[in-house]
Amino acid sequence: MRDQATVRSRELGEGLRLVMERAGLNGRAAAMRLGWSDSKVSRLLTGLRGGSEVDVSAFLAVCGVKGKERQRLMGLCREQHTPGWFQQHGSRLPQQVRTLVDHENKASSIRVFQHTLIPGLLQTGEYARALFREAGRIPHSEIDDRVAARLARKNLFSRDHPPTFVFFVHEFVFRLPVGGAEVMSDQLHELLRMSVRPNLTLRVVPAEIGAHAATSGHFTLMEFADFKPVVYLDSETSSLFLEQPEEILAYKEILAALGETALSERQSRDLIAGMATELYADRDGHDRLAEK
Repeated sequence: MRDQATVRSRELGEGLRLVMERAGLNGRAAAMRLGWSDSKVSRLLTGLRGGSEVDVSAFLAVCGVKGKERQRLMGLCREQHTPGWFQQHGSRLPQQVRTLVDHENKASSIRVFQHTLIPGLLQTGEYARALFREAGRIPHSEIDDRVAARLARKNLFSRDHPPTFVFFVHEFVFRLPVGGAEVMSDQLHELLRMSVRPNLTLRVVPAEIGAHAATSGHFTLMEFADFKPVVYLDSETSSLFLEQPEEILAYKEILAALGETALSERQSRDLIAGMATELYADRDGHDRLAEK
């Protein structure tokens, strides 16, 4: 997957070098016109720096590139940030999921509230498989591809410069026995492993507080280095990307309120660890009964 992205970056770099030369420019002249350093242009042209859409668009404008050639190079720019699984499975995924993945891959910060299920980016393969199977909405022949696609989204965590993540998850989510005790036990242990990552915050919204700021439903707020923030909302048949400043502000206020009422990171880990231990004991007990 990393290799495919590298190929796209290098192909883009070669294309940009060609249009620069056609415009009668060299790297230094292009850098001066753009107000960039020489090294920034060099990294862009060698494929070592996968330039943002804003950077590539500016570079093409300086070189006077228009029409189909501009569309082709901008397409390469977008593809370089798209992991290989997306190219492989994209035709089987709903359009709203493909759009979400595109946003996730460009985000510098991802903040999530979830009140019904483990957030997709944190799901284990068996938990995701159980969701698709038990919901009964996905054809059996597509489940393996859907699970592989969901797991591949976790590549975000292993990037050289990953986004920062904040997950607020309601306590009820951990008590919904998706896939049974064994699946849930493994899922909770995976959350504990993920929760110690330096760029990831996981906090539980406890049931005992009753109503809270996010009772209207789950959402994802993504922020970017080169674009305006976006809030993603989804349902069974549709999805919505909110971009208006007042909409973004409303969800930032919800996240701030959750920050005041949710358990601390340590308290959250303790709660999840306790439930994981209970599930493991239940699973072990069922295994002993089965042996008898």
